[in-house]
Amino acid sequence: MIRLTELRLPVGHPPEDLTAAVLQRLKLAPTDLVRLHIHKRSPDARKKNAPQFVYGLDLELADEAAVLARFPGDTQVKPTPDMDYQFAARAPANLPLRPVVIGFGPAGIFAALILAQTGFRPLVLERGKKVRERTKDTWDLWRKHTLHPESNVQFGEGGAGTFSDGKLYTQIKDPRHLGRKVLTEFVKAGAPEEILYVSKPHIGTFRLVGMVEKMRAEIEALGGEIRFNTRVDDLVIEAGQVRSVVLADGTEIRAEQVILALGHSARDTFEMLHARGVFMAAKPFSVGFRIEHPQSLIDRARFGKQAGNPLLGAADYKLVHHAMNGRAVYSFCMCPGGQVVAATSEPGCVVTNGMSQYSRAERNANAGIVVGVTPADFAASGRSGPLAGIAFQRQWEARAFLLGGGNYDAPVQRVGDFLAGRPSTALGAVIPSYQPGVKLTDLSTALPDYAIAAIREAILAFDKKIPGFAMADALLTGVETRTSSPLSITRGADGQSVNIRGLYPAGEGAGYAGGILSAAVDGIEMAEAVARSLRRHPDSV
Repeated sequence: MIRLTELRLPVGHPPEDLTAAVLQRLKLAPTDLVRLHIHKRSPDARKKNAPQFVYGLDLELADEAAVLARFPGDTQVKPTPDMDYQFAARAPANLPLRPVVIGFGPAGIFAALILAQTGFRPLVLERGKKVRERTKDTWDLWRKHTLHPESNVQFGEGGAGTFSDGKLYTQIKDPRHLGRKVLTEFVKAGAPEEILYVSKPHIGTFRLVGMVEKMRAEIEALGGEIRFNTRVDDLVIEAGQVRSVVLADGTEIRAEQVILALGHSARDTFEMLHARGVFMAAKPFSVGFRIEHPQSLIDRARFGKQAGNPLLGAADYKLVHHAMNGRAVYSFCMCPGGQVVAATSEPGCVVTNGMSQYSRAERNANAGIVVGVTPADFAASGRSGPLAGIAFQRQWEARAFLLGGGNYDAPVQRVGDFLAGRPSTALGAVIPSYQPGVKLTDLSTALPDYAIAAIREAILAFDKKIPGFAMADALLTGVETRTSSPLSITRGADGQSVNIRGLYPAGEGAGYAGGILSAAVDGIEMAEAVARSLRRHPDSV
C-alpha cells in the first residue's frame, strides 16, 4: 500500500470529496484506486473561520510501483510502513517461576497482556480493587468526603488514567509502532474505532471501565492471574537478585522476574524500594492549579464562527510561557467539557486532576496550569535524597487540605482575585465542578512564592493567545501536584534495575512515561525484556 499525507479538505466536506482529492493529487483514474483507508485525521483550526481536516491515507492501488516512480522524492507519497506488532519471544515449555507484575494500571495491564499472549502466564498483584468496586469507593470521596486509602483515583484496576480524559496520544518516539498495538487492543476491548485515526484520540472514564474489564478477562483466559487487594510490602533480594515479593499479610511469593508498574503515587512502595537499596533518584515534575473556563469561551477562541461544530467537538489548547523568574509554566492534561476531580490517595491531603467523559459535554473546560520544579527546589526547602520530591508534594497537598477546610473540599479562587492578590469571597459565572465541594480562599500561600508569581504572569500571557483566559470569573482550584512521578527508578539497556537483577521498573511511577499511551507502550517494552530474559533461562527447554 501507499501512504499519502498532508491532504487537506474543508471541515464538513462530503465523503466523496476525499476520493476525488486523492485522484487529483496522484493523477489517477477512478479505476486505479482499489481501496482507501484513513490512517490519520487532524483538524487544523489556525484559520478560525475556515478550519480544515488534514488527512494521512493508506491507499491500495492497481499499480503502486508506477505511482511511486511518478513521485520520486515526494515526502508525502511513500510506501505504507508495516505497523503489525511482532512478539519478541514466546514462553519456553518449562519455566520454573512465572513473572510477576506489580500494579494494574496501563503499564501493568499491557505488560501482563503481552506476557499472557506469549504464554508466560503472569501473576499480577494490585493493591486496589476491581475497577467497578474502585469506582464506588472513589464516589465516596467525591460525594461523602470519605477517602479509601487503598481504593481511589490513584489505586486500583486501571490506574490513575481510569479517572481522566482517557487521552490516547503521546509525543514519545515510537519507531516500532507499539502505540498502534495499544490502540488496536483498546478497540478490541470496546473502544470506538476512530481512536485508530483521529489525531488526539480519547475514550473517557465510562468506556475505560468496561474496556479494562475485558482486557483483564483476556489475560485470565490466557493463563494469567490477577489478585486484587494485594499490596506488596517488601522484596527479598539476595546478592543483587530479586528472589521473592512479600505481601502485606506476610505471604511470600517466589519471583525472579518482577515488573514494577507502580504508578506515580505509590509512595509507601517507593519508600520500601529505597530502604531495600534499589537505585533511584529524585527528578523534576510540576505543581500548580486547575483552571476552569466556560467551554464555550475556549471553543470561540479556537474555532471562531465554527465553534460548536460537532465535527470539531469541544476545543482544547496547549500553552507554554517562560516566566521572568526563569520558571516554565504550561497547561497540563487539558480536559475539554470535563470536570476537576479529587485525586488524593493519602489522608490529610487535597490533590486535583482533570477528567472528561467521551462526549466532553460538560459546561466547563479545565486544565492544569503548572510550574516546573526540580531537585534543587527540594533541597532549598531542606529536603534531599531520592524521596525529596515526595516530601515536597506532601507539604503542598497538606496545605491545600487546610485551606480547603480540612474535609477534602478544595481551596478555590477566582482568577481576577488571584491576579489582584486578594481572597475570593464569592463565586462568579464559572461554577466549580470539583466534588465533594470547594472553599473560597486566597491561593497565594498554596504553592511556593516563585510558582505563584510565575502562574500570575502566565495567565496574563495566555490571555493574549486565548482571549478571555484571564477572565475574572474563571476559577483556580488547588492543588495539582501529581503531574508525573517525583522520582525515577533507573534501569539499564536490558530493562532491569541498574543494581537489582530481575527487577524491571516500568511506566509512569518509574519515571518512564507520562500518560496512558506512553505507560502502556513502556509496559509492552518491559514485558518484552522479561520475555527475552526468560527465553534464555538456564532451566528452560
